[in-house]
Parts: sequence; structure tokens; C-alpha cells
Amino acid sequence: MENLYLCVMILVDTHTHVYLDAFDDDRHKAVQRAMDAGVSYMFLPNIDSTSVKPMLSLCNDFPENCFPMMGLHPTSVKKNYMDELAKVEALLNEGNFYGIGECGLDYYWDKTFVVEQEFVFRHHADLARAYDLPLIVHIRDSFNEVVRILKDINRPELRGIFHCFSGSVEQARQAIDLGFSLGLGGVITFKNNKMQETLKHIDLKHLVLETDAPFLAPTPHRGKRNEPAYIPLIAQKVAEIKQLSLQEVAAATTANASKLFRFTI
Repeated sequence: MENLYLCVMILVDTHTHVYLDAFDDDRHKAVQRAMDAGVSYMFLPNIDSTSVKPMLSLCNDFPENCFPMMGLHPTSVKKNYMDELAKVEALLNEGNFYGIGECGLDYYWDKTFVVEQEFVFRHHADLARAYDLPLIVHIRDSFNEVVRILKDINRPELRGIFHCFSGSVEQARQAIDLGFSLGLGGVITFKNNKMQETLKHIDLKHLVLETDAPFLAPTPHRGKRNEPAYIPLIAQKVAEIKQLSLQEVAAATTANASKLFRFTI
């Protein structure tokens, strides 16, 4: 697989948490490894008020490669969610961000605050419209509920990414019909993952690549720390499934990300 990293191409990691403490020992080196692998642009979704400082610090260190987004992760929606939302809004007013998120619903870890999660998600959708930014949507065990909310909001101008998408063809078309792209990560490389079959029926124009680093590392690094430098492995798997060249996948997914985030390569 070494030749993947020698190809001259531009790739985008549309979802990485490389600012988290899993990278405390080699954060700058991890970003450099990504750039060396052709991953020239990394978009960083926020988690909550505790992650803002390290996220912005990294973006300040690599202003041409790392781009911050602002939001409240659904697993961080607790009793203080209104205070957290106020901080999100204040930061959006003060800074330059490239997306709203990570937001959405998470019914996997804890359902204690599902009502509050929905309120926060709807509020993030309002922020995405107000700032004309893409909405980065977390859908773990909550795809149907997310779709229900977006249909209820009924704002065709909304755009964004269904993060870590691994659903059926029907679910993919539901997300696409709502104006969203599908974020493909390391899970696509896992043996017998159902998304591999779904991908055969989805046009490349609806796809973007992501790592969710440090989580969900692709094969052959499964179970280890993920990092943005592994985006070529994800792109290569997509190329194999779609029977395209790696360069074609890189060019298309980078163009899709450029259009979505409205930045120029």
C-alpha cells in the first residue's frame, strides 16, 4: 500500500478530532503525516466547550490545513446544555468557522437527554441556516429520528454531511434527497461491512471522506488509533468498490468537499 502515499493528489479529511488528547504526544507530526499523504485539508468538528481551546490552537498552528467547526456533540448534551449552546453562539459570533457541528442525535451511549438532544439539534440547524454553513450530523443509532427532524424543519437550503454513514441504499437516498452528502470513514474498509454493497449504488458526487480520528481506524489499523493520514486507505477502498482509480476518487471527493465547505483548492 506504500504507493498510495506516493501518488500526487489532494485529499480532504472532512471530519477529524486530531486535537484530542490521544494526539498529545505527536499532534503536529500527525498533521504533517497527513499532509505528506496528500491530505491537504482537515476539518475539525467541535465537541463541547472543553474542546474549543485545543481545536482552535491547532487550527492556528496550521491555518492553511486545519479548519474549525463549531457545535455541541449530542453525547455532551447534559443538564447544562443551555450554557453550552450560549457558548457555541458566542464563539460563532466571534470567530471564523467552516461548519456547524458535530451535532445530531446519539441513541447508542445514553438516552437520558434525548429530548434535549433534539432541541439542540434543531437549534444547530437554525445556526447552519443563519451562518450559511454545512451541518455535520451525528446519526449513531438515530438515523430515522434525524431524518424525521430534518423533514420537519423542511429547509431545502440546508446542506451538510451525514457523518459516519453506513446505512442501506434507501437510507442513503433519504439523506441525499435532504441535500446532504454521505461521510465515508474507516468502517467502509471492514470486512463484510454492509456499506460496501450500498456504495455500489451511490453516485460519487454524493460522497466525502472522513476519518473521525482518533476513532474507527481503517483496515489494516483497525482497533488502533486513527489519524488523518489514513484517508488514502479509505479512498482506495472506495475506488475498489466503485471500480475507479484512486485519483478519480480523490478528485471527486475533494471537489465535493470544496463545494460543500465553499473553499477553493
